[in-house]
Amino acid sequence: MMKIILIALVLGMPVLQGGPVEAGRAIQITVQGVPPAEQARLNGTYPVSDGGYIRMWQVGNIRAAGLDSNALAQSIEAAYKNAEIYSSPNFQVVSTSGDSIVQEVITVGGKVRMPGPKPHQKGMTLFQAVAAAGGVTEFGAKNRVRLYRNKNVYTYDLNTAAHKILLVYPGDIIDVPDTNWLGR
Repeated sequence: MMKIILIALVLGMPVLQGGPVEAGRAIQITVQGVPPAEQARLNGTYPVSDGGYIRMWQVGNIRAAGLDSNALAQSIEAAYKNAEIYSSPNFQVVSTSGDSIVQEVITVGGKVRMPGPKPHQKGMTLFQAVAAAGGVTEFGAKNRVRLYRNKNVYTYDLNTAAHKILLVYPGDIIDVPDTNWLGR
């Protein structure tokens, strides 16, 4: 069995995992075939909601419960291809040990020091979420931070006090874009 897994990993083939994905559990997702900055946004551990869905950057909710790892990977790939975001992504899905997820997450990407899923805390603000990702890098535009929520995109300025204290919720995706030619 170990040889099969090793060969599959070397050839970039999905490794079969035992059993279907279950609601309330966690899955590990990795992707290849997309720009490196976007890999950092997508790679990570995702909670499967009690309703059986995972929330993916740019495409929203995807049904996960009941699918095996390979079928879920194909479903995620199809969602990104159908939305014309990526032409040839290669997703890998691995079910975790089976422990229940009690911690909800937000995802912070773009020009931050430590992009990826971050634990959500009740009352967490937009500023705190970006700080949890190590803060904005010198190449990040603090004045154009994007918040993705329920298939909507909102843009906020972290130089503004009112925007710093905006509450974020589990499943929110925050993106800090590159600065423009003016350095903003």
